[in-house]
Amino acid sequence: MGARGDLVGLGSSLICARAAAHSSEPGRFRSPTERSYMSHAARRRACAIALAVTAMAVAVLMSAVPALAHGFTSTAYVNLTSPETGHVRTELRLEYDLLVVSAADYEKDDRLFQAGNAAFEAGDAAEQAAALNAHADSVIAYVTERFGVTAEGEACTPVQKGAFTIEERESVPYTLLVLDYRCPESAGAHEVRSGLFPDSEGYVRDTKTIVTYDLDLNSGSAALDAQHRSFSTQQSWAERFSEFFRLGAEHLLTGLDHILFLLALIVGSRRLHEMVLAATTFTLAHSVTFTLAALGLVQVPASFVEPVIALSIAVVAAWHLWRTWRRRSHATDLETIGHRHLSLDAAGWTRLAVVFCFGLVHGLGFAAALGIDQAWSWTLLWSLLVFNVGIEAVQLAIIVVAFPLLTLLRHRQPVAGLWTTGAIAAGVSAMGLVWFVQRVL
Repeated sequence: MGARGDLVGLGSSLICARAAAHSSEPGRFRSPTERSYMSHAARRRACAIALAVTAMAVAVLMSAVPALAHGFTSTAYVNLTSPETGHVRTELRLEYDLLVVSAADYEKDDRLFQAGNAAFEAGDAAEQAAALNAHADSVIAYVTERFGVTAEGEACTPVQKGAFTIEERESVPYTLLVLDYRCPESAGAHEVRSGLFPDSEGYVRDTKTIVTYDLDLNSGSAALDAQHRSFSTQQSWAERFSEFFRLGAEHLLTGLDHILFLLALIVGSRRLHEMVLAATTFTLAHSVTFTLAALGLVQVPASFVEPVIALSIAVVAAWHLWRTWRRRSHATDLETIGHRHLSLDAAGWTRLAVVFCFGLVHGLGFAAALGIDQAWSWTLLWSLLVFNVGIEAVQLAIIVVAFPLLTLLRHRQPVAGLWTTGAIAAGVSAMGLVWFVQRVL
């Protein structure tokens, strides 16, 4: 289990060892036998709750390591337009290094791999484009095998338009490939399928293909992955929005850095209104920058966004540890404060300000998952908002599960609650610091 497991496990051990000291209720005389029985029952309840909470935290922390590397998943971007009847112009933007290794492996083209990898290591965009253009047949064969457009049940014929070019997205080189598909002129709808970079190739776990289109008198967007490989330009608005809701939910579930930030908010909130304020502040902040960044109105490099997201996890989690340390022998008071005061003290307002600032940065991270940077479009805007709703749904589900468990533990066993939240906060903070250092380097 390693250091993270030992850290969280320490909390459970101390909970069970010290729960007896806080199990008696004042104001009522009990016999030694009754006190012993109730103390034992209280210990069992405290241990059960504490172990449930810490087991959840261990599961999250143990699976948190892969969240650092974006190479485990990939996002492809496709834009479809129709310059004339029976003509579909397709602009594909694909991760350069992934395209090189996948195409070279598929076509057994070692020279493509050698030239493409050397250009990637050198960071030379001109050499990267030259490597692809020199081996265009291999690359085109790979792409057109996994991406296609059909009309009236017939496959449209692709022809490359222009040469390969290189551009950057989130500080990562992307290849721009333009294909012109010739389709039946009588087609009233087109179907687009994408199986780019499947997990069966062993290079990435999954690939999201974000498609924007202006075809067949319809404009919109779609999200494709291994479970949903195709869509029709005649899809209903409900189908389109359900795709983006699912994509938003999956993004938060697989984005463990965002989950750990939320977990840091939960352990640092002692009362319901504190949790509601923290979650609302985070939601408002990331919704603003998410929408602006996804629509191309705000641009911040990933080299800044990703380390700050990691730092936010460490800071917000460490906030609870610092507050506990500052009170020392009175730290358990933090776990037993009642619900009489709905206002926040200076430290509470400061915490909200910190959460808001970090939430703005998290919004940039959410937007990067889509990579859509078109001008204002109501159709696109609604898709983005539904993506955000999917994020919020998962966020709310995590709060509904975790916060009541911690609240019950804090109420029944203040010392147990203190050790549990402290262990979780320490593990989350340590993970955030590790990610921060790795992302900066």
